[in-house]
Amino acid sequence: MAKLFFFYGAMDASKTAAALMVAHNYKERGQKALLMKPFIDSRNGTLIKSRIGLEMESDLLIELDTDIFKFVKDSKKEDSRINCIIVDEVQFLKRQHIVHLCRVVEKLGIPVLCYGLRTDFTGNLFEGSQWLLAWADDIKEIKTMCRRCDRKATMNIRIDSNGERIYEGNQIKVGDNSSYISVCRKHFFS
Repeated sequence: MAKLFFFYGAMDASKTAAALMVAHNYKERGQKALLMKPFIDSRNGTLIKSRIGLEMESDLLIELDTDIFKFVKDSKKEDSRINCIIVDEVQFLKRQHIVHLCRVVEKLGIPVLCYGLRTDFTGNLFEGSQWLLAWADDIKEIKTMCRRCDRKATMNIRIDSNGERIYEGNQIKVGDNSSYISVCRKHFFS
């Protein structure tokens, strides 16, 4: 039975690396995982790339008007080996995209594995994450450590070029370790 999975974690939790390892495992078994990411994640063009050097080409850049269900249905007609959908940076998706992913699971019987952040730098849920928390069949945390102590990191903070915390700004600012750090709740509120 296919399921909708949401794997979430703070920055530095190796979410992308985990997603790419799953895609590799499907390939090793002669199956195919369709890889997707939101168009807003323009850091590496169409590549899905982890900080440790793993990378694979995305099969779909999800734009605001992308019908993910139609794309998967049409792709399955062309290649019956499609056995899994993997979405990286899923927090940037909209509600309608999560509905499409639910339809992929329910109508096409294909498991969907989503990887992303749960909350933004102010502690608020991203839209994609909000709907995955509501509708996913299986929700799993990928853990990492706080950059300021030895506790589990559950939050992210945005920093400027001097390492000072930023408290305001647009929810979405695609960045890396120079723009964000993962912290525990204690350090998020201190």
